[in-house]
Amino acid sequence: MIQIGIVREGKIPQDNRTPFSPKQCKEIELQYPEVRFIIQPSSIRCFSDDEYRLQELLVQEDLTACQIIFGVKEALIDTLLEGKTYLFFSHTKKAQAHNKKLMHALIEKKIRMIDYECLTHDDGHRVVGFGYWAGVVGAHNGLLTYGQKTGKFNLQPVHHYKNFLELKESYENFFVPPIKIVVTGSGRVSTGVLDILNYLDIAEVSTDDFLQKQFTYPVFTHLKGRDLYMNKTDGSYDRDDFHANPSNYTCRFLPYAAVSNILMNGVYWDKNIPRLFELSDMQNAAFKLSVIADITCDEDGSVPCNVGSTTIEDPTYGFDKIKLCKTDAFQNNTTTCDIMAVDNLPNELPRDASKYFGGYLQTHILPDLIAGKRSAMLERATICEQGALTKYYEYLREYALG
Repeated sequence: MIQIGIVREGKIPQDNRTPFSPKQCKEIELQYPEVRFIIQPSSIRCFSDDEYRLQELLVQEDLTACQIIFGVKEALIDTLLEGKTYLFFSHTKKAQAHNKKLMHALIEKKIRMIDYECLTHDDGHRVVGFGYWAGVVGAHNGLLTYGQKTGKFNLQPVHHYKNFLELKESYENFFVPPIKIVVTGSGRVSTGVLDILNYLDIAEVSTDDFLQKQFTYPVFTHLKGRDLYMNKTDGSYDRDDFHANPSNYTCRFLPYAAVSNILMNGVYWDKNIPRLFELSDMQNAAFKLSVIADITCDEDGSVPCNVGSTTIEDPTYGFDKIKLCKTDAFQNNTTTCDIMAVDNLPNELPRDASKYFGGYLQTHILPDLIAGKRSAMLERATICEQGALTKYYEYLREYALG
């Protein structure tokens, strides 16, 4: 018998998502007769304990019988069970300082840590993630923020709606005024953004038209790859070379800041990738952006005026373009830019996001886990096991063991 646990999320701020919906758990048990789920009770999970019980699933506190335990965000250190296989977003692959104690505990407790963020296909594309739903909610929040800042329209926060269908129904009598939106990124986040913009009938235009023309209707342009970056030496762009040597490239974004009302940012960023712009660029009168929805939300990252993440309840702060400091949001002027920097956007549509995420796990990850198959995909995502880092994460030695 293979027993699989779903842990109660304990990180603050609280996360109400879950790796599998009740229906998905039941489907998995029916497909694999040797599998049984144990659901740790939770008062905040987007699916209630009773919804799991209605599927004849076991709900109990004790997960010690489970060989495999699924969560979403980082597990609380004092809840980790020795020798188990855990899957969650550990946020340790970049040696994040705030999770150093967690990394130590994973090693000390001889846990096999499979990190969702590290699950990739052979071509490097990620297998699972909540990025699509971050894009959906982030696009809505960007528009909501612009409406609040300018007073041109009003939208309700996404978490006021029961699900994605209800959100889309709320758009039936909503028409976006003639504004210009620039979207960055090429992954799941930007896919979610584009779905909202297309649903709202906001027209996509070429980069040249976006930069050069005025429109009497709302438009957006989508920047990715060669639209955003070019080699410092010859102005070329090669995807593989860019990912291998990002410091050899410069960013081409700045002209768009001069003609855009809203930036919806979905680019992946690390410290070697050039920023979209620098803080000093904001002091230039040509910098017209009034709202930035920093959906990927890297503090002091691709959007340097992200000076800290926000919450679902209070998603926006202002940023003074002249003094280069945080200020009050929703000032209808040209000297401030409003920053939406919620770092758990999918929590506003948790049931939709959880079912979507669980579907990918069910299709791509569970079969090998249940069969005990050490696939290349699982091996690439295993950060540590039996008290040691795996070969893919030896670079974390000082962080993990120091």
